[in-house]
Amino acid sequence: MIRCIRHAAAFSLLLLVALLANSSRVQVFTADAYAGNPANRRAAMARYGQPRGAVLVAGRPVTGSRDSGGRLRYERTYTEGPLYAPVTGYSSQSYGTSLVERAEDGILAGTDGRLTTFPWWDEMTGARRPGGDVATTIRPPMQRAAFDGLGGRKGAVAAVEPRTGRILALASTPSYDPNLLSGNGRSVTDAWRRLTGAADQPMLNRAIRQTYPPGSAFKVITAAAALDSGTVPDIDAPTGAPDPYVLPGTTARLGNAAGDCADASLKDAFLVSCDTVFAHLGAEIGLPGMVAAARRFGFNDDRLRIPSPVARSNFDTRMDTAQVALSAIGRYDTTTTPLQMAMVAAAVANDGVLTPPYLVDAVTDARGHTVATAPHRGSRQAIGPAAARQLQEMMTDVVENGSGAQAAIEDAVVGGRTGAARHGADGEGTPYAWFISWAKAKENSGSAVAVAVVVEDPAADRADISGGSAAPIARAVMRAALH
Repeated sequence: MIRCIRHAAAFSLLLLVALLANSSRVQVFTADAYAGNPANRRAAMARYGQPRGAVLVAGRPVTGSRDSGGRLRYERTYTEGPLYAPVTGYSSQSYGTSLVERAEDGILAGTDGRLTTFPWWDEMTGARRPGGDVATTIRPPMQRAAFDGLGGRKGAVAAVEPRTGRILALASTPSYDPNLLSGNGRSVTDAWRRLTGAADQPMLNRAIRQTYPPGSAFKVITAAAALDSGTVPDIDAPTGAPDPYVLPGTTARLGNAAGDCADASLKDAFLVSCDTVFAHLGAEIGLPGMVAAARRFGFNDDRLRIPSPVARSNFDTRMDTAQVALSAIGRYDTTTTPLQMAMVAAAVANDGVLTPPYLVDAVTDARGHTVATAPHRGSRQAIGPAAARQLQEMMTDVVENGSGAQAAIEDAVVGGRTGAARHGADGEGTPYAWFISWAKAKENSGSAVAVAVVVEDPAADRADISGGSAAPIARAVMRAALH
């Protein structure tokens, strides 16, 4: 009898050891697989079992949480959803997250280790801290001016503070309401299909994720390259560019929409937007010089985060001389985001210093204690100070005496560059109107803003002459910044 008890006890001990070993295996080695299994609803229930932290604009929450009473208890809510959608993105129980909601998900959901003193304890116990808040750099009057100015047309606006890189406005239209995607069920599925299948792509953030041909707006970079390289030692001296200009190695003749471009000076050519002069300068500077200049302003960089990833702006590194000449006037396959062109304008306004842009000022825990602030990102000299001041003079001339007159602001110094561009090798694609600019208050030269606007506009062919539909939008955004 005693033998049987001993055997039973030994067998029970063996079962207990096996149970502990399997429990350890599950918790240590296969926990992630179980947690990630779509059939496991515990992770989702925990994620949505408490309110999500807020995204703040000027200290005011533009997001919130609603108790749905369901198993996935709290759904995301958005105040003025379409206005701030290019900033917040969406947080959906069915389709995940995007933009700031994705980039700062750990803080907002309460899973980021920085929210607790002992993250390992939360890991062991499975505790979830209350979600923290994310404070953005957006200024509401500027965001509203950008959104209203676009008026639902396809386009985007990006505005930055030149000295710091703070993004002050980020608008993209047509927009959408993230509230439609917050929960789960048939209505959310229908909204997702409708939005993702829409021809005008309302969920595309055109300010940071869409690239466009820059057209004449790129002449700012070509002028910077010409001045920095010494190709143009005097902005008032004739450049020797013919009109028309035969592209090197071809029989193709490039002309101008404006007159008086033959042998025009850089300053005059910039004022009236002479394609021949800037194509000629691009060919003279050459491929290495143009590529280097574009890179200093941020082109060909796929590492930019604000903290959401920004689409790479492209300036080709393998071109013949004719293609370089066309790229120097924003044609061929040169493409860029509106945020990138705002960075170009900001560097000019900041005496040639380019400060990387950022959208998140700080993150805090649920009690308001700062967890982290915007990371310090080193500035770089995109163009020499002397050349930058010459570019400021030329851009100011465009607003005071040229195509950028619609961007002029009382009591402010404003510089700008209009542009018109089309997709397609033969220019048969969608027309775009560009305006990139900066403004400084006359009474406070330290108060400055840089803006880039792009609008899909059937009249964009005339934008170099009239300022198109983009310059008035830039003016409204700059006025909101300065006043």
